[in-house]
Amino acid sequence: MTLGIVIFVSLVVLLVLGIPIAIAIGGAVVVGFAFSGTNFINLVQRMYAGVDSFTLMAIPFFMVAGSLMETGGMSKRLIRFANSLVGGLAGGLAHVQVLASAFFAALSGSAPATTAAIGGALIPDMKEQGYPPEFSAGVQAVAGTIGTIIPPSIPMVVYGVAAQVSIGELFAAGFVPGFIYAGLLMVLIYVISKKRGYTNKEYKGISGKEVWASFKDAVWALLVPVIILGGIYSGVFTPTEAGAVAAAYGLFAGLVIYRELNFKQAMLIFVKSAANTAMVLLIIAAASGLSWILSIKGVAALIGQGFASVSNGAPMFMGLTILLLLFLGCFMETTASILMVTPILLPVATSFGINPIYFGIVMTMTLSLGMATPPVGENLYIAASIAGIKFEDMLKNALPFIIAAIVAILIVTAVPQVCLFLPGLLY
Repeated sequence: MTLGIVIFVSLVVLLVLGIPIAIAIGGAVVVGFAFSGTNFINLVQRMYAGVDSFTLMAIPFFMVAGSLMETGGMSKRLIRFANSLVGGLAGGLAHVQVLASAFFAALSGSAPATTAAIGGALIPDMKEQGYPPEFSAGVQAVAGTIGTIIPPSIPMVVYGVAAQVSIGELFAAGFVPGFIYAGLLMVLIYVISKKRGYTNKEYKGISGKEVWASFKDAVWALLVPVIILGGIYSGVFTPTEAGAVAAAYGLFAGLVIYRELNFKQAMLIFVKSAANTAMVLLIIAAASGLSWILSIKGVAALIGQGFASVSNGAPMFMGLTILLLLFLGCFMETTASILMVTPILLPVATSFGINPIYFGIVMTMTLSLGMATPPVGENLYIAASIAGIKFEDMLKNALPFIIAAIVAILIVTAVPQVCLFLPGLLY
């Protein structure tokens, strides 16, 4: 257990010093190997093995797809369609933020991409209509986390690899929880907006003609999840191949259908996605080395036994797990947390009879919320930057929506069939 303490302290020190997460994890692993006298050849082998996976190729494909669809005009068409459906409710444009984020989540698989795409289009318009920028940014920071809950989801791909479970089943399991999550945010928006008098001043009333026109304009974007998920569940292609299909479709739609994407923009997207992919794979490689040494030296088993010993059954174990994941999400990137925690907690979960697909959805939802909680919360910084406000100014407005998101997580945790219903039908 001393080894675990040494690694944990090293990791905390490196994170406090502001070292990037991939390097911080890698540094802590190096300290652990040196402290335990383990041959460093094993570290190199485990890091290579951690990224030597065909399934992980889905990550760069979905990154490229999300960026192409954002730049190629799909996000603004989804916003128009969402506005035609819910723009007339109290707090209209805030509802549009949530619904459009849910739509875009089915294209991007990324919370930061969803926050940037939908927030970049809506927050400036909301400021012009009199919505406080702190409120708009707070809503978007939390709504953006839907990007990793509704499939396709990059964290689900990572969990699927780590847990060796079907990514297709994980994708199917994420739909209902994602819409429960979005629904609770919209209920809270309605309550707050009624109290404060937030309205969509430019909304002219629901119109069947506008709903149909906006639907036709957005149909190429709305077809993306149908093609991707339909292809996966029908067995036409794997989740990894689905990422390639999504990227090709996004490129075609941006260049040929909507004609809002040019060759130069596409090249920049490819370069940026390559850089982001490299960082994610470095995190995965470092976390794989960490998981290996914790397992081989028995630290993971001791931590798991500790969790099991204080858990009086599955409900208490899940409650403790959620508390741990909420804490980790405040300080660590989602992918890194999944890779570190899954080998430790999943064996304990299965010993309590907990379905690994259900466990993966709860883990993904809880860790994704970390993108909207300080101090690491990437969505908070993105939304604050778009709104032109200080990070600190929006926290008070984001807090009620963070609480609503936690309630959604607890509902899904308490009712496993919410996750398992669709996979049971499709598999």
